[in-house]
Amino acid sequence: MLVTVIFLAVLLAGMLIGMPIAHSLVLTGVALMWYLDFFDSQLLAQNLLAGFDSFPLLAVPFFILAGELMNVGGLSRRIIDLARAFVGHIRGGLGYVAIAAAILLASMSGSAIADTAALATILLPMMRDQKYPDSYSAGLLASGGIIAPIIPPSMPFVIYGVTTNTSISKLFLSGVFPGLMMGLFLLFAWWWIARSHRLAPMERTGWGERGRALVRSIWALMMPVIILGGLKFGVFTPTEAAVVAAVYALVVSMFVYRELGWGQVRQVFIAAGKTTAVVMFLCGAATVTAYMITLADLPNQLAGTFAPVMDRPVLFMALMMVFLLFVGTAMDLTPTILIFGPVCAPLAMKAGIDPVYFGFMFIFVGSLGLITPPVGTVQNVVAGVGRLRMETVIKGTNPFLMVYLALLALFVLFPSLILTPLKWIH
Repeated sequence: MLVTVIFLAVLLAGMLIGMPIAHSLVLTGVALMWYLDFFDSQLLAQNLLAGFDSFPLLAVPFFILAGELMNVGGLSRRIIDLARAFVGHIRGGLGYVAIAAAILLASMSGSAIADTAALATILLPMMRDQKYPDSYSAGLLASGGIIAPIIPPSMPFVIYGVTTNTSISKLFLSGVFPGLMMGLFLLFAWWWIARSHRLAPMERTGWGERGRALVRSIWALMMPVIILGGLKFGVFTPTEAAVVAAVYALVVSMFVYRELGWGQVRQVFIAAGKTTAVVMFLCGAATVTAYMITLADLPNQLAGTFAPVMDRPVLFMALMMVFLLFVGTAMDLTPTILIFGPVCAPLAMKAGIDPVYFGFMFIFVGSLGLITPPVGTVQNVVAGVGRLRMETVIKGTNPFLMVYLALLALFVLFPSLILTPLKWIH
């Protein structure tokens, strides 16, 4: 157990003093090396570089780039306009627009932050004009944004698959139906809020305008069709799908919608490069820690702690989800994957849990951490875009978080909700 104590103590101490998580991870790896009397600076450097040197991880920069291009190049706006044309006239219609757009955008970018920023930038001012309460509007936009890590393509699934050696293609496909269920649960919650607050509908859009909105968005809608179709039929790998997505978004933005000029391309690439650098350094630092965790046999030591429930998969999953929910309140999704994925995945296999099912649940619970304080990364995005107090966003998110927790309970009790649709589409 001393290894576990050292691992957690050094990691948490680094974070508490304000050290970047990547640096804390490297420090944790060095501390474990010293404890095991195994310190080797060359080995440290080799593992750090090995964390970057991964073909599947090439998907990350291209998905990041695709998300940036979608927002700047007009693809995201046309998806939102399409949803508004068809469902904006319903009572509280802009909320339904937000949910529909969140699902469509999730099937294109895989980034919760990018999708949330696009939704909040366009829809939050419109919701204010319609006299929607700021809290519920912001809460819905944040809650819709976290569908992005679930519906493929998903950057967190890529990182988890690489970190735990789980099939990325199967992880992608496992998120399709649960992602749609997230949208359905949000629809129910928003229907209740819209009815309770008597939110005003927008003016009904005629079929002519709906047709024009559909035509304007057709190029954007083709992007998820190409990506998911290519993955389903084995035309390309998840990594190649990311390249296809980025190139497609670039071509459509520049030559079809013509909203991205040559002068903006450089800025988009720089922004994507900065985000990629942060993620990749995290991956390299996590590889150092993961290597030392393996040498210290930490998963087997933790298995002893979970021994009383190892033969009861549902109880094991329930306890693991509670633990990950707690972690998610204090840590962003990517560090959670990189730190706890290599530790928790072997435990799940020992408990007889399907690795793809556990991987999906890991990412789902980690995504909930994006809308839970005090970190609440996605909540911070909405608060920043809308110039709202964080307390306002948190209050508005709570009803939607409750329905997500109900969905989490269903997934724990009935794994077939994930595994059965996966068999249908795989």
